[in-house]
Amino acid sequence: MRPMRRKDRQVTDFNKIIDIIGRCDCCRLGFWDEEAKQVYIVPLNFGYTVEGEKVTFYFHGAHEGRKIDLIKKAPSVGFEMDTNYKLNEGDEACEYSARFQSIIGNGVISLIEDVEEKKQGLELLMKHVSGRDGWEYPEQMLKNMSVMKLEVEELACKEHE
Repeated sequence: MRPMRRKDRQVTDFNKIIDIIGRCDCCRLGFWDEEAKQVYIVPLNFGYTVEGEKVTFYFHGAHEGRKIDLIKKAPSVGFEMDTNYKLNEGDEACEYSARFQSIIGNGVISLIEDVEEKKQGLELLMKHVSGRDGWEYPEQMLKNMSVMKLEVEELACKEHE
């Protein structure tokens, strides 16, 4: 886990971190675009697996575009997800704060080529976004989309109430 300046807000319990991930709706991926000399951020639906303390995220998208180009050129990415946001109001501007739970990290993203692994990634994504599993994945649909896997190398979790 990545060290954090505000130790009082750091979540280190791995089970709690996984619970927070499960309540997030969106994962934002940050790619470094060397050619444009800028960061490119993409919000995506996701699914995930946990094996021991190893977290892997799955995403889907088109076969072409800036995201796919960047995965091929620079597969090291950063990510962010958050949930449970609520504004805590105050009487003065500096008394305002927010309640939230957030996760940031980095890892390596790749395109999945194996059809069975693609199905598994899509099944995890659909389970996370719909709460259901057992979906059908027609061959033509699988040919028309990319499925990506992000293997997390480092993450940090923070909450503020």
